[in-house]
Amino acid sequence: MANKNGGFIGTDGLDAPDPPTAVTPTAGDASVSVAFTAPTDTGTSAITGFVAQVSTDGTAYSAGSNTGTSSPIVVSSLSNGTSYTAKVWAINAYGTSAPSDASSGVAPAAPTGLFGGGKIGGDRINVIQQITIGTTGDSTDFGDLSVTRDQLAGCSSASRGVFGGGYSGSNSDVMDYVTITSSGNATDFGNLLTGTLQLAACSSSTRGLFSGGDTSGGTVDVIQYITIASTGNATDFGNLLVVTRNHAGCSSQVRGIFGGFATSSVTDVIQYVTIASTGNATDFGNLTAARGELAACSSSTRGVFGGGDTGSKTDIIDYITIDSTGNATDFGNLSAASSNLSALSSSTRGVFGGGRPSSSGTNEIQYITIANTGNTTDFGDLLGNTFHLGACSNAHGGLQ
Repeated sequence: MANKNGGFIGTDGLDAPDPPTAVTPTAGDASVSVAFTAPTDTGTSAITGFVAQVSTDGTAYSAGSNTGTSSPIVVSSLSNGTSYTAKVWAINAYGTSAPSDASSGVAPAAPTGLFGGGKIGGDRINVIQQITIGTTGDSTDFGDLSVTRDQLAGCSSASRGVFGGGYSGSNSDVMDYVTITSSGNATDFGNLLTGTLQLAACSSSTRGLFSGGDTSGGTVDVIQYITIASTGNATDFGNLLVVTRNHAGCSSQVRGIFGGFATSSVTDVIQYVTIASTGNATDFGNLTAARGELAACSSSTRGVFGGGDTGSKTDIIDYITIDSTGNATDFGNLSAASSNLSALSSSTRGVFGGGRPSSSGTNEIQYITIANTGNTTDFGDLLGNTFHLGACSNAHGGLQ
């Protein structure tokens, strides 16, 4: 039933809409994206817009606002690290609805990337390293994984990073998680379907996918998923086109993308899934060069694959438009030919860390601007010459 008590904007408000429902904020960098469901009762006139306002104390909704014609509405110029709740109002020609119920609270945060585990020389490490993606500089110690391992993969929501699988002296089925904006050691999340190394991962804001990899029974084509906000064991999602390992994953809000190495020989195949559903992968197109041991990152629209091994190490970077299909296009080059590197991203910047330009590995961190093309630029250094890392961030393409 439309609001019959008058709104604070417009005329008498007698024919104003009902308030929006299901208000759900997602934290960004000094911003909150406020999603909502428009009311079914729009009053006696079509809805012309919505107002989203946020509050730091749950009473005065004056800490920031914005308008829009549909969900979501982004409220900007907020303070990172401060928790905000949100309300939304609907507007038509006769007035403004009552406010929606207040949302849960979220705290904006600077885009943060984490590199977890890996190998320095011949030694596996449990260290999680942190960078602030929008700046440059060396990584800092964040905490430790629950199990020391390399050849693992990472996925994440805007608040939680999950590291899965790897090799700890045997194939590991461990998944552990951290709160990305709060340094500290990882906590047990659950278990993969089986111990798996050399797997790939991607994620949306709610769901993380792990694909392929090597198990004690050999290389597999299994895709499995988790609900990132919960804890528990992985569930079967579907299958890749073929058994695959040493490949790379990235995502938009809708699609998960996997590209690279299959079994005993390298491949140029790129394949995709719809993250919110379950089912088998579909062919997307081809990389510019068949290779494995590569890394991938993404904005909401563009996926970027870097480095790898084509039979020898390569410095290739190529890209795709995620929500279409087709072959990859040349993007530029890494600072040096390298395999076994990792990647993470914000909405604008992709960062590649570590890898093996030589057998001893590298501590180099390098970055690109995803919307442009060109070669990488130096970002800083990891804590040591590290390869076979897992990586994730709170601002990648699956969250935007």
